Amino acid sequence: MRRRLPTLQALQCFEAAARHQSFSRAAQELALTQGAVSRQVAGLEGMLGVKLFRRTQHGMALTPAGADYARQVRLRLEALERDTVDLMARRGQGDSVTLATVPTFATRWLIPRLPRLAARHPQLLVHLETRTRPFLFLDSGLEAALWAGTPAQLRQWAGTRATRLLDEEVLPVCSPRLLPHGQPVPPQELVGLPLLQQSTRPDAWRRWFEAQGVEAPHAMAGPRYELFSMQAAAAIAGLGVALMPTLLVQQELARGELVVACAAPLRGERAYYLVQPDGPEREALARLRAWLVEECAAAARSPPG
Repeated sequence: MRRRLPTLQALQCFEAAARHQSFSRAAQELALTQGAVSRQVAGLEGMLGVKLFRRTQHGMALTPAGADYARQVRLRLEALERDTVDLMARRGQGDSVTLATVPTFATRWLIPRLPRLAARHPQLLVHLETRTRPFLFLDSGLEAALWAGTPAQLRQWAGTRATRLLDEEVLPVCSPRLLPHGQPVPPQELVGLPLLQQSTRPDAWRRWFEAQGVEAPHAMAGPRYELFSMQAAAAIAGLGVALMPTLLVQQELARGELVVACAAPLRGERAYYLVQPDGPEREALARLRAWLVEECAAAARSPPG
């Protein structure tokens, strides 16, 4: 059946005009005349039966329908460009997986282990992008995600299935300068110290104090950081105590940049998962998933550091 699709040139002209809010600047970018861009957009509007732009006192602006369509077109063009560059880079050999991951887990745990994946599957390329929250796979061009969360949060990520990889254990850490003689203190003594907060886990400290049976009215107070790597850097700088997953601060603890503030680790409901859309699984992703399961099992048996 013949597909009802606009031409690629029409979509490129529309996307550039939408991004610049100008036919002339879109024409400059695409090395076309302004008239050619205008005709392509007009033809696209005629095919769709929808006005994508409206005239204003200062030129032109997207209609609500045009703004929504521009966002979708941009995502598809970017995905097509990624696929094209990927195919050119591989020259038709091997396969690849585009994987989203939380940043600190990628830099501290995943990337140092990727040489072992390359040794086992030399034709498999893994492209990494960062995401800190759930997203729509359909709109992203991503095939899977390494994500940390609870089973309840995972159930809210519609249209996906997940493989549990690693359970998470968190531990209070800080610069040795913050502690008497650089030694761990009882849980109640942390109440009076500045607490560094993780913006994606606003109740983490409250849960930790509750598990220790300690009342901490200001457990949710303190500066917030989106990434664990930022939180670790703030702790090293002496800004406060960070509640960190132990697998993400092994190097800092080994170097003495951070010390255990209180020897009371907490294993909660959170874990690291490989999340992927429901549906058929490509062989490349299946190989990556099998390798991750094996690596995580080995890490659980012999924690690093």
